[in-house]
Amino acid sequence: MRRRGLRSLIWVALRDLFDQSTGFGRLAAVHVGMMAGDTLVTVSLAGSLFFSVSPTEAKSKVLAYLLLTFAPFAVVSPLLGPLIDRSSQGRRILVAVSAAVRILLCWMMSRHLHSWLLFPEAFALLVASKLYVVTRGTLVPEMARSNQFGVSGVDLDAAGWPVRRASKDTGFAGFNAQLTLLGTGSALVMGAFGAAILKIFEAPGVLIAASFVFTYTSLVALRLHPPVRGSTAAAVSWHALSAEIDHVEVSWGLVAMSLLRFATGFLGFLLVFGLRHLNAGLGWYAAALSATGVGSLVGLSIVTKIHGQRADATLLAWSHLVLALATGFAATRPSLGAQVMVAGVLGVVGAIAQPSFDSITQQHVPLKAQGRTFARFAVRQQLAWVLGSLIPVGVSMSFSAGDRLIAVTCLVVGLVYGLGRRFAKK
Repeated sequence: MRRRGLRSLIWVALRDLFDQSTGFGRLAAVHVGMMAGDTLVTVSLAGSLFFSVSPTEAKSKVLAYLLLTFAPFAVVSPLLGPLIDRSSQGRRILVAVSAAVRILLCWMMSRHLHSWLLFPEAFALLVASKLYVVTRGTLVPEMARSNQFGVSGVDLDAAGWPVRRASKDTGFAGFNAQLTLLGTGSALVMGAFGAAILKIFEAPGVLIAASFVFTYTSLVALRLHPPVRGSTAAAVSWHALSAEIDHVEVSWGLVAMSLLRFATGFLGFLLVFGLRHLNAGLGWYAAALSATGVGSLVGLSIVTKIHGQRADATLLAWSHLVLALATGFAATRPSLGAQVMVAGVLGVVGAIAQPSFDSITQQHVPLKAQGRTFARFAVRQQLAWVLGSLIPVGVSMSFSAGDRLIAVTCLVVGLVYGLGRRFAKK
């Protein structure tokens, strides 16, 4: 068998991106556009909402923003989740609408950056963003091909990984990893581009650029292939679907993934408020973002090589333990450099954990229930992220204290999840 590594995954991901004759290739192009546009929005808000105001004013604005980041899921979960499930032929339209709405919202936000109108507009933009996140999860199994053969010497297994050895994995973690890789690359490139625009044209210019990116994305989304009739799961009762959704692997994995999102939100805002208190400036924030992006590439390299040798649940447990080790080390050596290192490790474990959890969900939840399932899971993960973010925003603490808290939390979660799910299955 040919060796499977990051270079093979990069080649396959780029091949799919530029092969617009396939459904998955078009989904990859949409994902690149969505991540590029979201990155530009993030850069504009970082420059206007946070680093351009006093720390006290920043706290009140960030608290309002954090509450808004959770509120969209209250809309997406009960209303849009079932809609996604019922309209499998219209999911591509929902993705296109998600991008098209953000064209107008980015333009409006560029005019209201110093007004409280920014917050309802940001709320609407986040609703549109989360609609795509939820819909993408249901599109991966539909757009991914079950077999791909011999293009320039790279074969894929049924899970979407470059072939290294015979694999019994029938999940979709490989296709999820391709999207993660493309999204990370898009975010890194667009982050640098957005920073340059921010310096020259300030935050409104970055939002205008984002509106052009979403224009492109909405056009590409209209070209997504509709799902093949008969490819979706057979109709079953909601009682049966609920039983599948409550599968032990899915339930335990959701708890572990949500707590990892809690740690991500906590460490992210611990860093940015620590930078403000130390007057460290935007450069350190940029370094942390870059470290996260590079860490994501490293994580994809690792998961590409070991996927199929270890279960998805094992990779998720290891992610917690690695983050516990990194934050424990940083707690003993509190410095900005150590926090940038932690940001890099967050990128590594996120790139390993998220595709693994997505694969667990896609393997154990019927296709016809995945819309409301991904919506429900997105609500819980976002709530965990918001709760984690609120702690360092509302409570001033040192880097070492925050790192110790996350080190203990992730160590306990990693051990309990890694061992507990096995007993729960018996």
